[in-house]
Amino acid sequence: MIKGSRFDMLAKGGYAARGIVFLLVAGLALFSGVAGGRPETKSALSTLLGQPLGRVWVGAIGLGLLGFVAWRLAQSLADTDGHGRDAKALAIRAALLGSAITYLGVAGYALGNALFPGGASEGSGEKGLAGWIMSQPFGSYLAIAVGVGFVIGGVVTALKGITRKFERYLRVPDNKGIVTFVCIYGLVARGVVFAVTGILFAYAGFRVDPRQAGSMGDALEWLHQLPLGSFLYIAVAVGLAAFGIYNLVEARYRIVRSPSIAEAKRSISVAG
Repeated sequence: MIKGSRFDMLAKGGYAARGIVFLLVAGLALFSGVAGGRPETKSALSTLLGQPLGRVWVGAIGLGLLGFVAWRLAQSLADTDGHGRDAKALAIRAALLGSAITYLGVAGYALGNALFPGGASEGSGEKGLAGWIMSQPFGSYLAIAVGVGFVIGGVVTALKGITRKFERYLRVPDNKGIVTFVCIYGLVARGVVFAVTGILFAYAGFRVDPRQAGSMGDALEWLHQLPLGSFLYIAVAVGLAAFGIYNLVEARYRIVRSPSIAEAKRSISVAG
C-alpha cells in the first residue's frame, strides 16, 4: 500500500490542478472576445504560457495532473472509492480509467510545453480520437458508441450533482450551503458539456467525418447557437468555473483512501 499521507497529497494536488485548468477554461469562455483562444484545456494552458512565469505554472499544473492520473488509476483499478464489481460499478470504473487516459494526455501537453517551448502540438483531442477510431474496422459505429458513452457520462455527472452523491466523498464543515450549491452547479454544467460533446462525437460517426467531432469549445459554440443561446453559453461557462471551484473543494475536503496493490490485482483478475 502507498503511504496514506503521500497519496493524499498526490490526489488532492491533482484535484487542485484540474480545478485551475477549468477556471482558466471558464475565463476563456467568458472573455474570449478579449483574451482570444478557444475555451478548451489546451488553449487555456497555452494562454497561461504567455504570462509571466507561465512555463513554471504550466509545468506545475502538468505535475499536478499526473497526480490526478494516479488517483484516477487508483479509483478504477484498485477501487479506492469502494464501488464494487457489479455491472454499474464496472461501468463507473471504466469511465474513471478513461478519465485517467484523457488527463494523461493533458499532463503530457502541459509538461511538453513547459520543458520544451512548442514541444507539444495543440489541437482538439476529441477530433484526433475520432480520426483514430474511424480508421479502425467498423470505426464509424465505434465513434457513435463512444459518443453515446459521452452522453451517458454527461447525464451521470449531472445527476451526481443533482442527487448530491458527491457529498459522500467529502468532509465539508457545517454551514456549507453555498459550497454545496457551487458544487451542484459545476457538476451539472460539466455534465451538459459532456453530453453535447457526445452528441457531436456521435454525429461525426454518423457522417463518417472526424472533423465533425466536438471539443469543449465546439460544445459551447453549439449551445451558443440555440434559442436563448447567449444566456445558455454564459450560464454553462460560469458553471465550468463552478466546476473548477468544485475541484478545489475536493482538493481540500476529499476523502482519499490509499490504493492496495492486492485489491488492484483482484480487480484486474476479475475483469479478465
